[in-house]
Amino acid sequence: MSRAMAFRKPSAEEVVTIKSKQPRITDVKFVSDYWLLFVIFMLLGIGIVMVGSSSFEIADRKLDQPLYYLIRQMIYVTIGVLAAAALLRVPLEFWEKMGGYFLMAGVLSLILVLIPGVGREINGSMRWLSLGIFNVQPSEFAKLFVIIYMAGYLVRHGDSMQTALGGFVRPMAVLALVCVLLLAEPDFGAAAVILATAMAMMFLGGVRFSQFLVLMVLMSLAMAALAISSPYRMERITGFMDPWADPFNSGFQLTQALIAFGRGEWFGVGLGSSVQKLFYLPEAHTDFLFAVISEELGFVGGLTIIALFCFVVIRAFVIGRMAEKVGMRFASYLAYGIGIWIGIQAFINIGVNMGVLPTKGLTLPFMSYGGSSVLVMCLAIALLLRVDYERRLIEYDNHKKAVGNKKGDKAEGARAW
Repeated sequence: MSRAMAFRKPSAEEVVTIKSKQPRITDVKFVSDYWLLFVIFMLLGIGIVMVGSSSFEIADRKLDQPLYYLIRQMIYVTIGVLAAAALLRVPLEFWEKMGGYFLMAGVLSLILVLIPGVGREINGSMRWLSLGIFNVQPSEFAKLFVIIYMAGYLVRHGDSMQTALGGFVRPMAVLALVCVLLLAEPDFGAAAVILATAMAMMFLGGVRFSQFLVLMVLMSLAMAALAISSPYRMERITGFMDPWADPFNSGFQLTQALIAFGRGEWFGVGLGSSVQKLFYLPEAHTDFLFAVISEELGFVGGLTIIALFCFVVIRAFVIGRMAEKVGMRFASYLAYGIGIWIGIQAFINIGVNMGVLPTKGLTLPFMSYGGSSVLVMCLAIALLLRVDYERRLIEYDNHKKAVGNKKGDKAEGARAW
């Protein structure tokens, strides 16, 4: 072979081939979990359709605009998706450092809601802050902020929480403050979800079982005391235990939901053909959307929704476990917390609709009408995808180091020869 042939300029095709064999940082995409994205968009899409189906009549009668809730829900979903796309580019390090500040902001917003003239009262509860054309529900953001704070706390004080009583008591004091503010609104459902999610995260973080058991007992006693001391909560409990004893008063909402399930049978009465949404079932497009889904799409449709939520929860735990394997403790706790939160809230909402649990006033994640709920859920999924992205970045770096070490070993072997 001549010297000219040995040092000839490679062709364009050869350059492309060589470059394609070299790993690049751009090969690590922001999103690779397309199945998770597909399921989330399915839930959002079905939610839009069912909010429109369940709200046509009530929007026409109250506002003379049949598409009012449908259009607003589409706007909420669009804002949520765009906000999630922007949030996906924020490093997890930022959330870990700012977790305490976000929690303080959440507590401050819960206090503002209780101030007369600042908070807005709807259906007897002070849960909203008015921002002109939109109402913001601080309790939805508080759920996410508590999860971010707890994930950071478990990383910083995980050892002391397992060995010292103070490490266990400090986060419980913070949770107690948040729950007291929520109960003052009142929003018993949000308080239950936050407390249950935080407790599950602490259990995964390695808290001693004896402390966890004592906390469970104290929480059960506190909830029982709250239920007994509040007449409207007792009414909800008695109505839940036997809704047909008073089907036109305390048991009205639940009996109408059960009728919707019965009418749906296996495959439903057809999209848009629900009778219960025609002013029989209160809050058909928010808290009791699942009952309308089961009436119009039947047992098969309802079971499909449950399966989709199960997939999201399982996938969140898988992402958390994979992050834990590469040493991303904050990311793993964050993923676990988001999965637990979505699972608990979906379980409670569906259980309330089916008469398994007392009425709580919680939305069905990703699906029920409400801007705050949809926005926060989209942000939570963005954080989950960010955990998966940063985990893949670490695996990519580890792969590069492993390849570099192999090349170094080969070079040293060649020099030895």
